Amino acid sequence: MNQIRTPNKDAYTLILEAIDSGVYRPGDRLVESELAERFGVSRTPIREALQRLETQSLLARDGRSLIVASLDHNQMAELYVVRTELEGLAARLAARHATEEEIQVMRDMVSEDRVLLDDPSALARANRRFHKMIHLASHNRFLVQQLDLVHRSMALMATTSLAAQGRGEIALAEHTAIVDAISRRDEDAAYKALRDHISVAFVTRLKLDSHKID
Repeated sequence: MNQIRTPNKDAYTLILEAIDSGVYRPGDRLVESELAERFGVSRTPIREALQRLETQSLLARDGRSLIVASLDHNQMAELYVVRTELEGLAARLAARHATEEEIQVMRDMVSEDRVLLDDPSALARANRRFHKMIHLASHNRFLVQQLDLVHRSMALMATTSLAAQGRGEIALAEHTAIVDAISRRDEDAAYKALRDHISVAFVTRLKLDSHKID
């Protein structure tokens, strides 16, 4: 196993980023010794990080082993209810507080992300960066913290809705509408545009999951 040397990050962050990036997927078993070797840290901080992730329900017990948790239908629906409201609030506050520079960064992101339409995984990572920019532009640290928790749980979904045929193009159009509303300082429109965006993503994910049912 190749060792990843990232001295500026703690064990919790390293494992969390590995889950978020798909290195470890729902159902994968996490072994203390293997993680310590991969990240080049001792087993004690790895053990503490695993306990913390289990407390946050990002890991689950499978006998004596810890595995990356997965979300059932009801958990996913509950997560999207919370995400929709919090993301909508972030957009509303961004319309009120975002600087012109932050808005320009959002516009640039949408434009640059068009080259990723044929790469759902890369587009999903870009999508997270775009949403994170909106969170930060809300200028509300407590909201940002809650949205960070929500987006960590989103990593427990095995697929991205952006993998659906045509979803990437539609999502970027929705991103454009969100940025336009924020730039106009139209709080209601920004709130609605982002809520609608999340709602369409949820419907798309439900359709993807329904195709897996025998």
